Amino acid sequence: MFKVLRVAQFQRLNHVTPLKRPSLNGRPQMRTFAAPAEKVKYNWADPLNLHSQLTEEEQMIQEQVHSYCQEHLMPRIIEANRHEQFDREIITEMGQRGLLGATIKGYDCPGVSSVSYGLIAREVERVDSGYRSAMSVQSSLVMHPIYAYGSEEQKQKYLPRLAAGQIVGCFGLTEPNQGSDPGNMQTRARKVGENYILNGSKTWITNSPIADVFIIWAKDETGEIRGFILEKGMKGLSAPKIEGKFSLRASITGMIMMDDVEVPAANLLPNVKGLKGPFGCLNNARYGIAWGTLGAAEFCFHAARQYALDRQQFGAPLASYQLIQKDFADMSTDIALGLQACLRVGRLKDEGLLAPEMVSMIKRNSCDKAIAIARQSRDILGGNGISDEYHIIRHVMNLEAVITYEGTRSIHSLILGRAITGLQAFTASPPTKKSEAVPPKTGQI
Repeated sequence: MFKVLRVAQFQRLNHVTPLKRPSLNGRPQMRTFAAPAEKVKYNWADPLNLHSQLTEEEQMIQEQVHSYCQEHLMPRIIEANRHEQFDREIITEMGQRGLLGATIKGYDCPGVSSVSYGLIAREVERVDSGYRSAMSVQSSLVMHPIYAYGSEEQKQKYLPRLAAGQIVGCFGLTEPNQGSDPGNMQTRARKVGENYILNGSKTWITNSPIADVFIIWAKDETGEIRGFILEKGMKGLSAPKIEGKFSLRASITGMIMMDDVEVPAANLLPNVKGLKGPFGCLNNARYGIAWGTLGAAEFCFHAARQYALDRQQFGAPLASYQLIQKDFADMSTDIALGLQACLRVGRLKDEGLLAPEMVSMIKRNSCDKAIAIARQSRDILGGNGISDEYHIIRHVMNLEAVITYEGTRSIHSLILGRAITGLQAFTASPPTKKSEAVPPKTGQI
């Protein structure tokens, strides 16, 4: 029977002591290693032995989340995807297992390592990107801004209930006419007495039709971007569902419409101004996506491998042919190297040594590799590859959305390009002389 993750089990992760090398006269000593007693066997499912690089607590978290996802999420996914339905109870289940706001310390949150959060995202997205999206939004885009930018009263009011899955949150940044250019958002917040009046609309918002709490980014009367906490039931606030998606069908997506919504000044996030607020949230979510998409890629690779071993063509297993084995070698390599990059960025994140461009690098790489692996896996299955009973086509369709949200491939390329050259290329007329280059602003586009 599946063992529920407890907060106390997670909290021990905060006390892992880093390995220290002995020194001699102030210089680090070379570490010596005993020769292996016997030849190490290659593990095709974990080629670079990622498992051994995790702490015991991280291994425990991965194993328990894997069990939950396979036992409780996998049996639901085909019907949920077919009928474009999201089971609200999943948020509650995730809350009961400590999966929401997992890296937050206090407020009934587990306070686990960033690597643990990545492993959670990987296991959830191994089942479906839509389920991981719902979890990511609750954790990185709703709980994180309240924790990082909110008042103590806001943290006490919202975080414990969000962590438990008692209430659901959503994140309103993207607008109908502003996707990759949020700085030109049209949503406005006007101060009237002790309140703000919000007008505008947001679109492609995961969880919005079922949300109890809305994190909304709007420009005030000075043109400064500010964050607000809106609640379901406020007059003038609505969140219609977007129908007819061919991607992320197992998560619920909608719009946010605001028509003279009156928001108390106490609901303003007091500790952030400008784009660094939403971008700080997005950077956390992008980190989880980098891990999660590789979970989807792993599922596709493993499913295609088993199919090729079982499938007979021209009197031999499909897996015995050179082209198929070459495909598997490429898939295995891309996944293994991608996971090592995610692991490294996770460790740097916990050490306070993370640059946002590192997250752009792994988000861009993981998404690129994952969708290529999903497509090639679909091809290996031939006609069966388009049947949802084999799951791969669902991952293909989901990843078409994942490579787009939280920064497209092109946007992350430009973020990295700016960091490399010192020249921004987001606008139509970038500086033409090196002397005119503006030093890159960390975390902003």
